[in-house]
Amino acid sequence: MALSIENLDPNYWNADIARNYERTTAEMFAPEVIAPTVGFLLDHVGAGPVAEFAVGTGRVALPLAAAGADVRGIEFSEAMVDELRRRPGGTELTVVVGDMATTRLPGEFSLVYLVFNTITNLLTQRQQVECFENAAAHLGRGGSFVIETFVPPLRGLPPGETFKPFLVSPEHIGFDEIDTVQQLLVSHHYDFFEGRATYSASPHRYVWPSELDLMASHAGLRLTERWSDWSREPFTEASTSHVSVWVKR
Repeated sequence: MALSIENLDPNYWNADIARNYERTTAEMFAPEVIAPTVGFLLDHVGAGPVAEFAVGTGRVALPLAAAGADVRGIEFSEAMVDELRRRPGGTELTVVVGDMATTRLPGEFSLVYLVFNTITNLLTQRQQVECFENAAAHLGRGGSFVIETFVPPLRGLPPGETFKPFLVSPEHIGFDEIDTVQQLLVSHHYDFFEGRATYSASPHRYVWPSELDLMASHAGLRLTERWSDWSREPFTEASTSHVSVWVKR
């Protein structure tokens, strides 16, 4: 049965998810992940402050701020903000609770960034377009909008299949349920911790790089860089993710 946008829960980021976020995504907090991410973003920081859309628990914002950037954030989930406030330096960040497609931070920014596939948490094309428009509205002339997200995982999906595993380990089993007609995807997660099994499911609207470029152009932004990752590995047909930079004209 096809996925239905009406049946997808946009409020995935609840208190339980927020409380366990660092444990269940531990690999994303590793120094070998954070260091190139922060280094890349620092290379694109101009004279103004920096805005992170979907700042979450501060995984990137806090080390970026510690490196000297003036970071501010927008976050949809109050539970994620509560976890951010518990982390060292978390009470010092300016964070506005709201939808990253429409919520505005005061001021003009030299960099807006959105990491770890979060653009796909906006479940309609219209919301994703609005996110680009919102980023452009925050940026001063010449400012950069940076997105890290996955390339839709359809190459390994056999005809007629709708499920594709992405991680199988003793601690975690994850698979995607994909609707290629509506461009929707649900990531199903089974976590095993201290003798307990928990289940969660995160909804996404997957989006192609070329579609993002069209959204950017509509918002007055032009593509200047596209890499496979934060370490600037070349983007190729085999890339499973990309880090893209658009600059405000």
